[in-house]
Amino acid sequence: MFLGLPYVLAEYRNVEEDTMQQTLVLINPNAASGRAETIWQRMSAHVEAQMGALQVVITQQPDDVARYVDEAQQNGMTHILAVGGDGTNHALINALAIRQAQHPDEPLPIGGTIPVGTGRDWARTLNIPFKPEAIGTWLAQAQVKQVDIGLLHYSTDDGQTCQRYFLNVASSGLGGEVVARVNRTRRRRPWTFLKSTVSTLFAYDPIPMRVEVDGDVWYDGDSYIVAVANGTTFGRGMKVAPHAEIQDGLLDVILVEGMSRFSALKALPSLYNGTHLNHPRVQWRRGKDIKIITSGSLDVELDGEYVKGTALHFSVCPSMLRLLV
Repeated sequence: MFLGLPYVLAEYRNVEEDTMQQTLVLINPNAASGRAETIWQRMSAHVEAQMGALQVVITQQPDDVARYVDEAQQNGMTHILAVGGDGTNHALINALAIRQAQHPDEPLPIGGTIPVGTGRDWARTLNIPFKPEAIGTWLAQAQVKQVDIGLLHYSTDDGQTCQRYFLNVASSGLGGEVVARVNRTRRRRPWTFLKSTVSTLFAYDPIPMRVEVDGDVWYDGDSYIVAVANGTTFGRGMKVAPHAEIQDGLLDVILVEGMSRFSALKALPSLYNGTHLNHPRVQWRRGKDIKIITSGSLDVELDGEYVKGTALHFSVCPSMLRLLV
């Protein structure tokens, strides 16, 4: 997990103090079970060959990321690359989006991700290669596009109103509990997400909820999960929203109705190829404004980061950020 860890800062020796840097690289050293810096060393020359001189910092606190975004903009940097998993990318996107909302007339650096984390699901949406030696080739052909961003407003149990941006997928109910389990795992393996999903299914009961999409009541009943998707993939390769597009000004909403645990487990493999949308207990539509109303708090994950709240209100921010895709 990226958020909430101690702060560390380092600058690599290849950065000249008197050189105006164009690309800032943010590394989460805890990504990839603590191997992020080692992986970065294998790819840094490939990145520098495409991006020019780099300023590299190691940081783990979201407030530090926001500060670096501010400094990067003030210093005229053109790009910011996040090296880590989906949580690292989530912190960067929130910092960029908040800055954009506060200063809409000021051009922001272009954001990008270099995947070295556990899930790497935004990278799967964009087909970014995982091999360090291939990242330079991807950067060479990547295009800058105006990308939609998701926004969640919610209330905490103590009555506070909060908001959080998300880039890829947000999910409530079972998805939030799965991520809570994953984030409690000290050392993550390729099967950690799947194991946590199966374990959660055995213990989780569908929750009564009402879901409104663009002002209309779309669903009212028991549900395991509601995923609100900008990207296609979550849970380390589950194609929850195979038709989602990052530039259509819409969010894909996928809802799994209540069913027996056996039926849910039997349908689980279809998530990996996107055919779950054909299941009679799975509903899917698109919208710009989604509200989830329940009698109590829901577990929620946004790009793999956990929150808990009520009165969930999702909306799309069309073409909000410039990203490498």
